[in-house]
Amino acid sequence: MLMEPPSTGSDRTVGALRALIADGCYGPGDRLPPERRLIAELGVTRNTLRKALDALEREGAIWRHVGKGTFVARDAGCATVGGFLDLGRQLTPVKTMRARLCLEPAIAREAAINASTEAIIRVRIARERAREASNWKLYEEQDDRFHRAVAEAADNLLLLSLFDRLNEVRRAVAFGTVVRQTERPDANHPSFAEHDAIAAAIEARDPAAAQETMRRHIGSVSARLFGEV
Repeated sequence: MLMEPPSTGSDRTVGALRALIADGCYGPGDRLPPERRLIAELGVTRNTLRKALDALEREGAIWRHVGKGTFVARDAGCATVGGFLDLGRQLTPVKTMRARLCLEPAIAREAAINASTEAIIRVRIARERAREASNWKLYEEQDDRFHRAVAEAADNLLLLSLFDRLNEVRRAVAFGTVVRQTERPDANHPSFAEHDAIAAAIEARDPAAAQETMRRHIGSVSARLFGEV
């Protein structure tokens, strides 16, 4: 079941956190101040702050590691973002998918080796939310979250940063030529079984299977959308 959107107070805090990240020019992998300092700086309660952090984590702007802190997952307004957007405008969707084929299977392999119990739970949740999506937009958001959860599970800041950079380029590439024939994915949509296989390989701590199932999944998506890999 999808979580409800944050409250109005949390919405304001989300905006304040975004401004704090942008004004501080935090980059991918930078750690944010501890919660007690954020509470004091933003003038909010611990509960409101945590709801706002949850919202930013769901959209992929930050990630949290128990015992280590809260980290920025992508640039929040510094100059490098424009460069990735410009790069995306020069690429075709197929070339972007081929780049994913180079990176994401290796990330899935690392996830099978390094995933914590908490990270595996996040992969499961993202997988189920993708399956429950009521329309294609929601499915694509949750599919994106599934792939990022796998990248988080690899427990490697450099790999996570590379994944986020590739994802920014992917978003900049125009996928408008894809025409959907239905309102939402049907129950037999191939990605559901493919996500299941990836998650199962990571949970089984099987690096070779995780790498291969991710490779097959991205190849399958590319073939369905663009007719080539």
